[in-house]
Amino acid sequence: MADRMRTGENARLTQGTRTGRQAPGNGGPEAAEPGSRRWLALAVLAAMQFMLVMDVTVVTVALPKIQVSLHFSQADLAWVINGYVLMAGGFLLLGGRLSDLFGRRRLFLIGVLVFGVASAACGAAVSSGMLVASRFVQGTGEAMAGPAALGMIPLLFPDSRERVKALGIWGGIAGLGGLFGVVISGALTGLVSWRWIFYINIPVVVFALLMVPRVLSESRMARQSDKIDVPGAVGVTGGLVAVVYGLLQAASHPWDSAQVLLPLLGGALLLVGTVAWEARSADPLIPLRFFANRTRVTTNAVSVAFNAAFTGYVVLLTWYMQQVLGYSPLKTGLLWLPLGVGMGAGMGLCTGLMPRAGVRAMLAIGFFGTAAGLVTASFIHPGSSYLSAILPGMFVFGFFSGICFPGLPNGALHQLTGQDSGLGSGVQTAMQQVGSALGLSILVTLAIRYASGRIRTGVPPAVAQTGGYLLAFRVGAVILAVAGVLVLILLEHVIAKPRSALAEVQVQSPAGTPRADAGDSDQIR
Repeated sequence: MADRMRTGENARLTQGTRTGRQAPGNGGPEAAEPGSRRWLALAVLAAMQFMLVMDVTVVTVALPKIQVSLHFSQADLAWVINGYVLMAGGFLLLGGRLSDLFGRRRLFLIGVLVFGVASAACGAAVSSGMLVASRFVQGTGEAMAGPAALGMIPLLFPDSRERVKALGIWGGIAGLGGLFGVVISGALTGLVSWRWIFYINIPVVVFALLMVPRVLSESRMARQSDKIDVPGAVGVTGGLVAVVYGLLQAASHPWDSAQVLLPLLGGALLLVGTVAWEARSADPLIPLRFFANRTRVTTNAVSVAFNAAFTGYVVLLTWYMQQVLGYSPLKTGLLWLPLGVGMGAGMGLCTGLMPRAGVRAMLAIGFFGTAAGLVTASFIHPGSSYLSAILPGMFVFGFFSGICFPGLPNGALHQLTGQDSGLGSGVQTAMQQVGSALGLSILVTLAIRYASGRIRTGVPPAVAQTGGYLLAFRVGAVILAVAGVLVLILLEHVIAKPRSALAEVQVQSPAGTPRADAGDSDQIR
């Protein structure tokens, strides 16, 4: 059953969908654009999302070159990654909701412009402070553009079968962005300069700014008031920023230190206070009804686990190839390409099967298979060869993570109406960033601290480092296996079937109880 809406909002939404066009200012489904135009719009949005996700990992291989060029200290170097993750993770939920309120296309274009200007500033950085500050601004642009783009997809594809495929493509391309950040970073750093890992964003930004107004119309939710819930906005943003900051601090400080505990506890208190405020607010920024659906809540929870394991795997295996095996940045980047092949195969399989098999079955297979890939990767040693020790685990991990990527956005947006699509997108992308922060603060930190302890006892550095990576891979495998069990137990069995645009709207029966039009709801078993 879809979420409740105000009667006035229902009327406006229903009027817009019955005429075949979107009523001005509402969040109902858009007009059924010609097929080619809708898929072109998806291609533009997905291309930009590829760049947004890529910029989390694109600096990984280039960090040593950046450190030397801009005279970074070892402690400050982490903020080249952390600054982006912190701002994106903290502001994504707010950005998603603002796109619902003020227009998804508008927020997307503003976010893309901010991201593009910040990318140019990153590439032109003449000091460590300038680069870190520009990365903060980049993350803010991602927080505006990412949720707005994902929020437009359910409106572009009101038919459930098409929406499943569109969200599957979206999720898969986003996953490839995380991978190809490493590949592109290695290639550009080795062949040209580290500055081009940022300049490469600019053509895609210009393309998106030119194309989006041509292929996408504006959409926003219908509201009775234009006021913004300021306490809710401040509470949720401040709470998420503090939590992500605390997690990132755990990478360089003990978990029981003030640097970690104060932001974590402060952020948690802010989020709890925000929930209490939103429960009493007449026009909340984040309606608590959003969290009443267990499929959405479970999907967002396991997204945290998945992104923690994915980020930890990419970062640690990159370090292993460079620091233990001595591979160059270019070679390291190119050797990640088989992961992309595996992901592409998994994404294609999942996108084709998910309309019939359902989200739960595909996600469970994906999570258990990705865990198996991490276990396979945990048998490397300081003298391993790429073909016999690294490649098998990489392909298994890539194939099954490719199955996960299309399923996660479908579960996260399950039974959301057009009114809340930006909110749902913001929550999903925020959980991805929180998961990345957890991967850095838990798995990567676990590997580093294990290696440091072993080195102090006289173990050779290469052996100690490899032992830390193996431990982190096995812990990540356990986390993914637990997430797979939660998927089997808690997710509803959702199978998409063709539906009309009216399926996005909850109408009132004569008795005043909400109902969905016959035949319009997703099939739940």
